[in-house]
Amino acid sequence: MIFALRTTLAAAAIAASVTAAFASASNTPTMYQPDPALKTESLGELQARVREACSVTQAKMQNVTEVSLSRKCDCYAGRTMRALSQDEVQAYRDTGVFNDGARGKALGAIDACKLQRPTL
Repeated sequence: MIFALRTTLAAAAIAASVTAAFASASNTPTMYQPDPALKTESLGELQARVREACSVTQAKMQNVTEVSLSRKCDCYAGRTMRALSQDEVQAYRDTGVFNDGARGKALGAIDACKLQRPTL
């Protein structure tokens, strides 16, 4: 499951021209450099990144348009960001990926918002 999450994160980052969001593996790839803008973005801007990554990733997984997922990805991004502690948000800002605690919350939001979980 960790490999699939890393793969979906990479696809979202490339397709959306944003750095990683969404759930990711515990270890950040060695060549990965988080976007420096993460350090200063507001929570709303971080949520927009998560929403965009969700739309791109889910559209590819489900073979549908990104627009068709806007409500579900709004749900996902909002639930995920509201559930994160300050430490989890800071870890996301520092690394560009969700840590283990945040990843569990993100997976819960995927389920609650009726999105497809990435598979291995």
